[in-house]
Amino acid sequence: MIENENTWLKAIQNNTTDEFHKKFDQALESLKNELGKTYPLIINGKEIEFDQTFEVRSPSDTSIILGKFPLATKEHTDQAILAAKEAFHSWSQTHYTERVKLFFQLADNFSAQKFRLAAIISMENGKNRLEAMGEIDETIDFLRFYADQLDTNQGFVKPTKSANPNEKTQSVLKPYGVWGIIPPFNFPSAIAIGMSSGALITANTVVLKPASDTPISAFQFVDAIYRKIPAGAINLVTGKGNIVGQAIIENPDVSGIAFTGSKEVGISGFRTFTRDMPKPFISEMGGKNPVIVTNSADLEKATDGVLRAAFGYGGQKCSACSRVYVEKNIANQFLEKLVSKTKQLKIGLPWEKDTYLGPVINENARKKYEKAVEEAKKDGKIVFGGSVLKDGQYQRGYYVQPTIVTDLPKNHHLIKEELFLPFLCVQEFENFDDAIKQANDSEYGLTAGIFSQDKKQIDEFFSKIEAGVTYANRAQSATTGAVVQAQPFVGWKSSGISGKGAGGAYYLTQFLREQTQTICNET
Repeated sequence: MIENENTWLKAIQNNTTDEFHKKFDQALESLKNELGKTYPLIINGKEIEFDQTFEVRSPSDTSIILGKFPLATKEHTDQAILAAKEAFHSWSQTHYTERVKLFFQLADNFSAQKFRLAAIISMENGKNRLEAMGEIDETIDFLRFYADQLDTNQGFVKPTKSANPNEKTQSVLKPYGVWGIIPPFNFPSAIAIGMSSGALITANTVVLKPASDTPISAFQFVDAIYRKIPAGAINLVTGKGNIVGQAIIENPDVSGIAFTGSKEVGISGFRTFTRDMPKPFISEMGGKNPVIVTNSADLEKATDGVLRAAFGYGGQKCSACSRVYVEKNIANQFLEKLVSKTKQLKIGLPWEKDTYLGPVINENARKKYEKAVEEAKKDGKIVFGGSVLKDGQYQRGYYVQPTIVTDLPKNHHLIKEELFLPFLCVQEFENFDDAIKQANDSEYGLTAGIFSQDKKQIDEFFSKIEAGVTYANRAQSATTGAVVQAQPFVGWKSSGISGKGAGGAYYLTQFLREQTQTICNET
């Protein structure tokens, strides 16, 4: 087993939090020299630049141009896929111990520059400095854990029982070929690199198309590794999803896809990719994650856990808590505590020391927030929040208030649809069985939580809840913050396709297919 990175926790334990903040501030200062630079595509081991580019601006302050990236065409994408196909034989013949060694080295490399990488994330997608560092820690954990898994399983070669004395047999898990990796904006390092690493360490080759809002973190990974492996084994192609992403999904030379994003895009991609033949499509496609709070709950823990799960990174996590079912006789007390704590959250530039909540990712997200607020006012009651912040320090970014809504009809689409916003719906229940039923009444099944001191209720929750990642009485976050190797991140129902979780023991095998090998020694 690996030791998780846990940078902030170790800083607390070692009484070095001041040093943590000093290093983060120094990293921010050093990034000023990199702002506005032009980044290349990386195809077949070469860096490719051309005139057609798009700007990546910080959602926290859109006057800050973080960088410029090429607008790749379908032709560029096809070139990258061809390069990956041609590199496959060489990379797949690399012994698993060499791959293990490389990924452990890469993890150490990332660990050595973690403050710089975390500062990039904070500027790139608006995470506060603690969440940004948490993402880099998760990235490092993925690199080490997958290397450890490959090493522990000895490259996934396993002797099997021989059918007769004259035969020697074994099971070998082998790579498929070229994998397209399509990650989201919200975890531009952990998810992008986690999925890419799963494919690459198992000897597949990779074409990585990062989210257009957040391509810089993915570039850091590809730049760190592409010179150390066969040319074309990993390729970075940036640009529009309907051009680059679509070209990856439609190309017959792509053997597998790892995707994280919306259900609509994921299902559409799955249907297109598997239209002509069955091929692996690993996906995680969001959630509408419930928390149940019963009358025996510790309300301090419950409100802390719900607040952090709902409003951490502005609810822009597929695991974010977006609906809470509270037992009726404690609902008012729960809401009072939750609103009081939410009022204290500092909103501002995410890389500043005391900021809790930064911006939403872009203008479309802000418009979606405004629409949700309008509907909540019409069909329910906003007990806190509901405003777009535009004055003073907020005028150059996409800042909104964390919002708490009650009294919506139980089948209202704000309770049913994933919003990806700091927007929490609180509903009341009288019967625990009904709370479970309402929590399960969703097409999604990613994460879920409960706060209760009743062991029977907790057991019933774990028995009946339809979600892949579940928690009881977790004050640090009711539904978010799964840790690599401790809590595999897996979605049920429309939240995922494969049923195997990232950061878990079964994840790598999805990038491999089994071959049985039998040698006969008859004379």
